[in-house]
Amino acid sequence: MSNQENHVHPNEHQHHMNSHDHMMHEDHSEHMHHQTEMTHNAHANHGESMDHSMHMGNLKVTFVVSLLLSIPIILLSPMMGINLPFQITFPGSDWLVLIFASILFIYGGRPFLKGAKMELEMKNPAMMTLISLGISVAFLYSVYAFIMNNVIKIQTHVMDFFWELATLIVIMLLGHWIEMNAVSRAGDALQKMAELLPSTALVLDASGNTKEVALKDVQVGEKVLVKSGEKIPADGKIIEGKTNVNEAMVTGESKDIQKNINDSVIGGSVNGSGTIIVEITGTGESGYLSQVMALVSNAQKDKSRVESLSDKVAKLLFYVALCVGIGAFIIWLFLTGDLNIALERMVTVLIIACPHALGLAIPLVTARSTSLGAKNGLLIKNRQALEVSKKVDVVMMDKTGTLTEGNFAVTNYQTFSPKVSKELVLTLMAALEQNSSHPLSVGILKKIDELRLTIPKAVEVTNLPGIGIAGQVNGEDIKIVSISYLNKHHISYDKKLFEALSNQGNSISFLLVAEQNVGLVAQGDQIKPESKMMIEKLKAKGIQPVMLTGDNQQVASVVAKQLGIEDVHAELMPDEKEAIVKSYKEQGLVVMMVGDGINDAPSLARANIGVAIGAGTDVAIESADVILVKSNPSDILHFLSLAKNTQRKMVQNLWWGAGYNIVAIPLAAGFLANCGIILSPAIGAILMSFSAVIVAINAMLLRVD
Repeated sequence: MSNQENHVHPNEHQHHMNSHDHMMHEDHSEHMHHQTEMTHNAHANHGESMDHSMHMGNLKVTFVVSLLLSIPIILLSPMMGINLPFQITFPGSDWLVLIFASILFIYGGRPFLKGAKMELEMKNPAMMTLISLGISVAFLYSVYAFIMNNVIKIQTHVMDFFWELATLIVIMLLGHWIEMNAVSRAGDALQKMAELLPSTALVLDASGNTKEVALKDVQVGEKVLVKSGEKIPADGKIIEGKTNVNEAMVTGESKDIQKNINDSVIGGSVNGSGTIIVEITGTGESGYLSQVMALVSNAQKDKSRVESLSDKVAKLLFYVALCVGIGAFIIWLFLTGDLNIALERMVTVLIIACPHALGLAIPLVTARSTSLGAKNGLLIKNRQALEVSKKVDVVMMDKTGTLTEGNFAVTNYQTFSPKVSKELVLTLMAALEQNSSHPLSVGILKKIDELRLTIPKAVEVTNLPGIGIAGQVNGEDIKIVSISYLNKHHISYDKKLFEALSNQGNSISFLLVAEQNVGLVAQGDQIKPESKMMIEKLKAKGIQPVMLTGDNQQVASVVAKQLGIEDVHAELMPDEKEAIVKSYKEQGLVVMMVGDGINDAPSLARANIGVAIGAGTDVAIESADVILVKSNPSDILHFLSLAKNTQRKMVQNLWWGAGYNIVAIPLAAGFLANCGIILSPAIGAILMSFSAVIVAINAMLLRVD
């Protein structure tokens, strides 16, 4: 290796981590392997109970086929006893209706029936159970009516509900399709995480020869060769070589970490400029990324159990309809002795309890909300996030890439010699740095490009381990060193300036020419201009801001102080971040987590609302409920505003979609029959249609403040 490959920057934070010391020591017996399926928490609502195999394409096909099957039913059968102008009948048309309705019930009703089975197995009836009750009663009673009218041929015509069966299935499928389309996921968080690991590794044998081996076959104790720029295949310990490792994608540490012999490295992190030999200490389920994947999976499972507002309404309607329907059957059978009348009353109650509007109430608002959000830089992937947002008590935020830009930039550069200009300080440093990919080197070179300065040629460039870098420019010896070098060699510097720049969270490099201190360059991760305003407005709303970061304590504290964040947790591993989120939730607080890295993924999944920065990693984005497309933290405020308006519309639509049952169900049951007031099935159908129109119009009136 060249000296340049061993280049270690001055003032570098020495953050050596052993991932196994930080991770949980529990047995992840349910750990899913690298090509596993994730728990689909995108629909932590009534859609969660639908057949998980029914993805967008399958649902669209089911809807289209069901729509085609419903057309002859709608044309050939009356709407709760009302013959509509476009309807026709002919000899044998009843048989056609029966055939199409049977196919529709089995095919189109399957997702709801399977969902109801799941809900009942969990002893938690909700939307799927209510829909299944409505379509099952409509189908079974209609078959009974068909037999009575066409087989037994009794004198009194028994009304069927085939029309209601067809429209109910089609509209409920349409509602689910609209909602899934609005919040469809682009990928899989666990799949994205698995892709961080290479598929193969270069394993060294006893003779020192390398052999390319599939990652799944790499064993603990084996030695692997990791070249410059390659991903480290598994957790391990360096036994030969020195390098800088980029762990930002995994741990959140914003700087490259110097790694020497015996230091631990994490599978999935990226090796820097040095070639290293690593002894594997963890693979499979014991590996760092695997444990993070287990954290994400478990958090998603917990979140998916949360009950949505529409599920709560559906559960209430299910119990009310069941009790009132059975009660009406018993009372009417006792009063009239006519089984058909008693059955008709019960069936009318059970069908009216599941109005068409209820299937559209939430999906139409969700579709409108996600459309408005997209126009304002917000992608809403989980409807539940909209419902929970009004209760948010705490917003936890990652630092690097979320509150800050996530890359180092020159914030200050000074000269201490009349013979050396400020610009010359930069160009001399750049002469030594131009062959390095270190973040601090990149920051200086970016500044050079910005100022359009010319970089002189450096020769005999040599790395000074733990100190900096040295070389010759125009025949003069120059060095880039840390503060410790100045102190050790008693070289004078401006202590007040150094402390002021350090307290701002900067990394500071000094330039020596012939061992004379001639200047410095300070670099820091820039705070996003919108961050401070966002923090202030969150506080004004009574929401507590908290910083969770994998970066070092000093830098985190400086950024937090500038932004006005009092609660700061730094140098965190993913499980520690997730544990903090969990602890706040256990206190009864509603937590929103905002992040952009892999180390944020478990926390994003664990939080009540996970918000990913659009410029972040795919893993973070797939673990989140909301994505800030423009990577602007102030869009958190836009989301809270949109969510507040969306929640209001959802409540209004649920009242329109289900609230009329407060009147309709008792009237359908015949509670006021003695007063001559009874809701006929036909009037019930008209009311249901009217409520569906109102729901659609109300959803379109949603606006962003």
